[in-house]
Amino acid sequence: MEGLKIPFLFSSLFSILIISNAVDTITKTQSLTGNNTIVSSGGSFEMGFFRPGNSRNQYLGIWYKKISVKTVVWVANREIPLINSSGVLTIIDPGILVLVNGTGTVIWSVNVTGSTQNPIAHLMDSGNLVVKDANDTSEKFLWQSFDYPCDTQLPGMKLGKNLETGLERHLSSWKSSDDPARGEFKFQCDPQGYPQKILSNGSVDVFRTGPWNDTGFGGTPNVFYTYGLVYTMEEVYYHYELQSDVISRVDVSYDGHVRRWIWVDLTQKWDIYLTAPTDNCDNYKLCGPNGSCNIGSSPACGCLSKFVPQNQAEWGNGDYSNGCVRRTPLDCHKGDGFLKYSRYKMPDTRNSWFDRNMALRECEMECLKNCSCTAYTNLNIGGHGSGCLLWFNELIDMRKLSEDGPDIYIRMASSDLGQAGHNWKPGKWIVVISVILTGTLILALGISLYIWKKKWQPKREGRIRHHLGETYYKEAKNEDIELPLFHFSTITKATENFAINNKLGEGGFGPVYKGRLEGGQVIAVKLLSKNSKQGVDEFKNEVICIAKLQHRNLVKLLGYCIQGEERLLIYEYMPNKNLDSFIFDQSQKMLLDWPTRFHIINGISRGLLYLHQDSRVRIIHRDLKGSNILLDDEMNPKISDFGLARIFGGNETVANTKRVVGTYGYMSPEYAIEGLFSVKSDIFSFGVLILEVVSGQRNRGFCHPSHDLNLLGHAWRLYKEGKATEFIDVQLRNSCNLTEVLRSIHVGLLCVQQRPEDRPSMESVVWMFGREGALTHQPKHPGFFTERNLLETERREIEQCSANMVTITQLEAR
Repeated sequence: MEGLKIPFLFSSLFSILIISNAVDTITKTQSLTGNNTIVSSGGSFEMGFFRPGNSRNQYLGIWYKKISVKTVVWVANREIPLINSSGVLTIIDPGILVLVNGTGTVIWSVNVTGSTQNPIAHLMDSGNLVVKDANDTSEKFLWQSFDYPCDTQLPGMKLGKNLETGLERHLSSWKSSDDPARGEFKFQCDPQGYPQKILSNGSVDVFRTGPWNDTGFGGTPNVFYTYGLVYTMEEVYYHYELQSDVISRVDVSYDGHVRRWIWVDLTQKWDIYLTAPTDNCDNYKLCGPNGSCNIGSSPACGCLSKFVPQNQAEWGNGDYSNGCVRRTPLDCHKGDGFLKYSRYKMPDTRNSWFDRNMALRECEMECLKNCSCTAYTNLNIGGHGSGCLLWFNELIDMRKLSEDGPDIYIRMASSDLGQAGHNWKPGKWIVVISVILTGTLILALGISLYIWKKKWQPKREGRIRHHLGETYYKEAKNEDIELPLFHFSTITKATENFAINNKLGEGGFGPVYKGRLEGGQVIAVKLLSKNSKQGVDEFKNEVICIAKLQHRNLVKLLGYCIQGEERLLIYEYMPNKNLDSFIFDQSQKMLLDWPTRFHIINGISRGLLYLHQDSRVRIIHRDLKGSNILLDDEMNPKISDFGLARIFGGNETVANTKRVVGTYGYMSPEYAIEGLFSVKSDIFSFGVLILEVVSGQRNRGFCHPSHDLNLLGHAWRLYKEGKATEFIDVQLRNSCNLTEVLRSIHVGLLCVQQRPEDRPSMESVVWMFGREGALTHQPKHPGFFTERNLLETERREIEQCSANMVTITQLEAR
């Protein structure tokens, strides 16, 4: 956290004590200074200040205690070094572990979750630095260094992602042997599809291990350590444990190699046990889609059997990037089969599907049912094999292996199966006959069902056509909306005929009512009245968008209802209404302490990350604001109102519209003025939200006696003057976590910068909220920060086109 200073008269806040090598704990009265160190309770690790290589800079780090070669495994202030030996590591109120330089400035601190009256920092014998309550003997930590690895993975450390909190643990290289700052290379356990470990250089993938197969990531077990993959609804991570007294670690080097080291007592040095990449065939995607690399061949790249180069001329010139295609194209409707390929590294699994319990025969049938499925294999190869892993589209990054490995079955046109295929062995006829008999039975049942429904289906479809219109009815069927269609009488009864005392609020779209279904479930009914600017297209858009999305920070749509010109959406009920009702209400905002506000900010960021990157389709919300952030009974934020959202295609990054929609005060400059929108438009809106949550004031209509700036301009001015603490809501100033608040202001200003390319991605935002230390990127001036002077004319134009002086629905771009 840059810029926060503590009076250098430390004796008035805490005492600086000389720490002996027998001490493994830091308290409010014991600090780490100068050339002193602390040692873990078992004596395996030591923490103190060091200078790497030939550098004159000083860092706080952890290294092995019992080996002769000083090997640093973790660095606290890797981005901001100490330029002299006057650093102090201590704990300040309310339990924050901080590193302070000689001028009293905090250059590194931890984001502690929770609070305690008696905090201590303890170096464990695993090499894990933890902050905890001194009286708590459990493994519940307020913070731990194992959650924020540097370039080294130690035994017991997780590499992976917590799917609930968004915390990602990965290794990142040093910049050089003399500089521990974050380098270009990153090594992670990627949870997308089925987990695998990936080494990347910036945005370019360099090496991939292959998927976990219950014995390893495409490798074989060994006698030194055991390792495994944990995959649950809450988290996905890889870990390893040592089996004997051997000392072993994994690191990623500044020149781009992942290495496993073993300490050899006899020679008193580290030996490399494994390294990757090891040869050209380890280079990611070297031979292109459906290609295979064989290090024993010349050239190394070739096509899989029954495949040919996509471009023969390029292939002959040594350009393998376009890979291979099947010799005979697939024809799903005429029938395909599978060829068995043995001793291959499994393809990239980021576009895959898996089932842990499915047998291999069931796996084959599952793949046959989906024309996009291109290959399948056993998920686990131990014992008799179990589980199912399916690939879709191209097969990427395969290589021929010398040792045994799992078999992969690749989809082929029936004409290419021949004698090599495994699809028509005698035992297969049993499967074929079973499929035919099953199909016949299903067909008979289908005909019976058709005859039974024929009497009432036309009437039902006629009613829906009448309500929706013929065109929309057909489109809705094509979109395959898997949501219940509620009867209007059901909703009328649930809301007591839309009684006024059940009304929760109203926006430009129409009113929202509370209701209770016959089963007792409480619902919120959003009624899009016939006078609403949100028409059939927006209604359809919201139904389709939300039906495809599932995330803990997105509101859940339970169904929809059509009645004449009225269109209704039925949501899960949020008892705490929306964010605006708390932060802008003088009596309610007192209920929002800083931990709750920070929890809400983080929840919104994870919801947006899901929309922009992790969902099945990329969604731009286009109307992110406090009134569209609903709060459940535990104050968990839920992004709502997708009527103006836009689905982006796989390669689409920016779109243009002549019909600007959204809410003034939250819209980005390029969108409000030019009609250009992208994920960076949502990020601008999110930045406004952050600053509103921190300050407790609206951006729109903000007034300050000393200047004409809006809230963004006010925040920017205070930040530049080093007075960011004056921006904090007065309700929070005596109880907030100053580290988190100042980081939030910094991130908010990064998000509202004028130019879209200067704003961070949501992945970067989530990372910045979860990391430790100061943020190195400084914000530039925000967009729309002189609202009352320069934008007065534009404001009047916008208000003339607004449905209710809040939501813009018709503004033409200029």
